[in-house]
Amino acid sequence: MTLGRGRLYSILLIACLAGYTWLYFNITKNFVENKSVEVCMIKHLTTIPCPSCGATRSIISLTKGDFIDALKLNPMGYIIALIMLIVPIWTTTDILRKSNTLFDFYQKTETYIRKPKYAIPLIVLVIINWIWNIIKGL
Repeated sequence: MTLGRGRLYSILLIACLAGYTWLYFNITKNFVENKSVEVCMIKHLTTIPCPSCGATRSIISLTKGDFIDALKLNPMGYIIALIMLIVPIWTTTDILRKSNTLFDFYQKTETYIRKPKYAIPLIVLVIINWIWNIIKGL
């Protein structure tokens, strides 16, 4: 299945909107404050944190300027926060200018990531982060 420009931009914008909504509810505490409720299905089913566990708390720490805490919670929070900041602006700019810069970047990045010399180190980093999350007891 080929992912076209329109579909990619829709998915990215919906994902960012969902992310901003999730952050809003977490920052403003407009959610059920029940510690037994787990959002992560992996952690809920296995009691083992997934590689992205702690990312929401990491991003919230970033918004408060606590960069060290954000890094300790989950380094992926930095990547996710950067994506959530850049993607809506880049997508909107592309749509208004009728250009494909984000789509072209996505295709080139996907081509590189599919190569083992790039994929393997990235997978190893995710596994290291996962092990670290397990050790931290997130």
